Formats: sequence, structure tokens, C-alpha cells
Amino acid sequence: MKHIPAWLEKAVFYNIYPQSFYDSNGDGIGDLYGIQQKLGYVRDMGFTAVWLNPFYVSPFRDAGYDVADFYRVDPRYGTNEDFVALCAEAHRLGIRVCIDLVAGHTALEHEWFRQSCLPERNEYTDRYVWTDDWLKDYDGCCIGGYSGRNGRYMRNFFYCQPALNYGFAKVEDPAWQMPMDAPACRETKRELIRIMEYWIGLGADGFRVDMAASLIKNDPDGSGIRRFWREIRDLFDKKYPECVLISEWSHPSQAIGAGFHIDFLIHDNLPAYTRLFRAEPGRNVSDKFAGHSFFCRDGNGSIEDFLADYLPERAATAGQGYISLPSGNHDLPRISYGRTKEELACVFAFLLTMPGVPFIYYGDEIGMRYCPELPSKEGGYNRTGARTPMQWDDTENAGFSTAAPERLYLPVEKGGPHVRQQLADGGSLLRTVQKLIRLRQSSRALCADGDITFLNRQNGGYPLVYRREIDGERYLIAINPLGEPRSYPVGAGWETALSARAELRGDTVHLQSFGYSILKDGRTER
Repeated sequence: MKHIPAWLEKAVFYNIYPQSFYDSNGDGIGDLYGIQQKLGYVRDMGFTAVWLNPFYVSPFRDAGYDVADFYRVDPRYGTNEDFVALCAEAHRLGIRVCIDLVAGHTALEHEWFRQSCLPERNEYTDRYVWTDDWLKDYDGCCIGGYSGRNGRYMRNFFYCQPALNYGFAKVEDPAWQMPMDAPACRETKRELIRIMEYWIGLGADGFRVDMAASLIKNDPDGSGIRRFWREIRDLFDKKYPECVLISEWSHPSQAIGAGFHIDFLIHDNLPAYTRLFRAEPGRNVSDKFAGHSFFCRDGNGSIEDFLADYLPERAATAGQGYISLPSGNHDLPRISYGRTKEELACVFAFLLTMPGVPFIYYGDEIGMRYCPELPSKEGGYNRTGARTPMQWDDTENAGFSTAAPERLYLPVEKGGPHVRQQLADGGSLLRTVQKLIRLRQSSRALCADGDITFLNRQNGGYPLVYRREIDGERYLIAINPLGEPRSYPVGAGWETALSARAELRGDTVHLQSFGYSILKDGRTER
């Protein structure tokens, strides 16, 4: 069995979008020193790790996911020295720092790409995937007419993100397609490892890999990409055993089988996550898995839509790595969209009592709102409304920045929820999330490795009831996402650990609309 860092068992991640978190210098854009200043808040909430979205030098056509220099912090965020200081302070507070790794492409402005565009051969000619003729395309993904070079470059996502050349698993046109073991492809991989080792040397504790499954081309059975990442995981196990590899793959059995420690079960490949929270129009990036969310007050969803994917994925990854069900991220409308504070409390009661490793997107803990009316910013399109500045207090700009409002990276929502108010309110969403994190971390049964058994699979699974247990320690969780009461017989011997809008009477838990109850087995010896 490969090594899994022990600290992941109790880890709860906080996902920070750097340009929107806290502006320390008054230019209207969040920065690394701003993050460092707010680490006390991160610690006090109970988060044990942060994931930072990209902060590298970039032209920002895709909000930093178009990298022009992998070895340097973009000046708008600060300096490499600021990153070192952030990591040092985070480590002092017991917080791990994981950073985004854009492994599959660069920006058009990257010097590697500039050199690769030249008609004369040089060391970067084969650093990207190019066809051998300006008229030749591949699967509709190649862009021509860009340079003096006779060929088209393959994009990895947007047109401005040329695909790095890690090779083809299946070579069909040897005139320009290279196998994975070609010297140029191996050199691209070595450069990726050098980038990772550079940031580890500055203090990074791991990486969330953007579009992790996209690197190897023409790989229909996934054998090429699995081999690629397993080599890197072998390196990590030997040299950096406490560093973590997190994938944006959206198919945990594949990603963890390829060597990642964590994969997000989100919206791209399987309907499970979308059918939990975001199946209705406007709640998802697309209507790919449209339908009815289980966590919706109307009760038209079904937990089976989630379990049909989740249970096989969990069985396939048990003991090898962790599934993450995040509250959201920079690509999704906020979890608060169309939900009340009480409904959000139910969502967090679920997320923070599930196996695996939870990730909370900045601002979700206070119910920050999705702003669908905002125009696109830096390639955000309909995702832009989930990237607005963190709301710290009720001063101008919600305490995010001292800049004039028109200079802010994105506008702050007027009159929205904020941290100061919720810290002072024991019944706020923030305090609910904080209590749930503390309860989770107080019990191995509620953490990443505890077993789970879903107990109510009748009538759509309302109320949602499941048991978590490990080494004789047991908890039972009952959650009612509906706009009407529900009850469930749980048997004798349970005691209430944490609840809201719920009551345990005898051997039955009674849940009001949007109520939840976390019960512990009072008969367990500890």
C-alpha cells in the first residue's frame, strides 16, 4: 500500500481565491500578505489546511490558470518572499499550505511557448503539442495561423492555453505525435517535477492539480495518464511523504488509482455531486446532469442519484485515498444560491460528517451569495459571480480593501453577510460550521477514515440517515433537507452531540424542516 500522510485523517481544507480574499495594500486585489494576515481566522474556524488558487505570473485571460512563469508570484499578489512568509506563519499555526498546479498548459505569453512558435528548431520546439502542418487539425482542438511555425498548436482548454507535450498514449500520426517516452515528453515531465520541488522548497505542503486527467493525449483507456501520475506519486512517497497530491479529475476511482491522495467528486464526469446540490437550472455550470437536487426543500430529489455513484467510488478507493465533497469552488455557483441559512446548515452538517476530506470554499461558511448578474471577469463567464470579495465586516468594501469601490477586483455585495456579525452571533452559519468542524475533529469515527452505512433508502432517502463508526466508536446522523418535518426511529442508547431544529425523544429523532441531529452512541467505551 502506498503511503498516505497521517494528517489527512483529520484535515479540513479552506479553499482561498487569492485575488478575492483580503487586500493588504489597497490596490483592490487580494494578495498573499493579505492571506497571511487572516490565517488566525482560518485557524480559529478549525481549518487545518488551505488550498490557494493560482498566484503565478499570468496575463489573466483565465484568472491565473494561464501561467506565464511557473517560478514567480505575480506582482499583483506580492513576491516569492511573501509566499515563504505565508507558509512559515501557516506552519506556526498548524496549517498546511497546498497550491494550485496548472500542469497541462501554459499561457501564450510563456517564454517556452514563444520559443516553441519559432520556425527554427530549439529546446522548446517540442515542449507543446503541434501538428506538422498549418492545415492539420486534431479532434477540433488545434489552432492555426498563430506563428511562423508550420503547424497548429493544441489547446488544453481555452484558446489561450496551449497544451504542454507529455506525449500520446496511442500514436496515430507519427509525423507529429510523440509517444510518452519520447525524450521531449520526458523533459516536459522533468520540468513539471522541478516546478513542484521548487515550491515544496519554499514551503508548499502539496498541490491541487488542475485538469489532472488532461495531460496525456489519445489515451482512451487511461493507461497513459495513470502511468504518468504513478511515477510522480512514487517520487512523493520517497522524497516528500507528508506532501499531498489532490486532483481535479472528478472521478475518484480513476484519480486515486493513478496515485492521487484526494480527488473531488464534483460535476464533470458523474452526476452524484450535481444531484446532491446543483441539479436545478442556475445552480450548476451546465445542465449536463440536470434534474432535482436531494438537498432541496421540495423533496423531489433522491439520495439514490448520489449513492449510485458514491458507493462504488468509495468501495474502489477504500484504504487508498480520499473522496472530497466540497462546498463549492471557483467554477461553481455558490452553495448558498436559492437556499436559506437553515438549509445551508443542513448542507454543512452533511459535508462535515461524511468520510473523506472536506473542502470549504471561502465565504461559504458565512453564506456568501452567488451574483449571477456580474459580467465576466478574466474568463470567469457565469462563474464570475462565485468569485466576489470575502465579506469581513460592514465597513466600505466589506473590509476586503481600502481601495475605492470602482477599483475592486470584483464588486462587493451590498448588505451581504459578513464575518464580524456572524462571529458575534452564536446561532450564525459561521458558528454552526465552526461547531461542526470541532465535533468532526474530536472523533475518529466522524473523520476521513470512519466507515459509513446509509440507513434510510426509502421514499427518496428523506430524512437522510447514516451511521459513522470506527474501532467501536459510533455516531448516527439524521438530516432533513425538506420544508416539512420528518421523524426517524433510531433505537435506544443514543445521545445528542450536536443538533439544530431537532429533538431526540425516546428512541426517535424528530426533525423540523431543515433540522439535523448528530447522535453519539452513549454505550461506547472510550
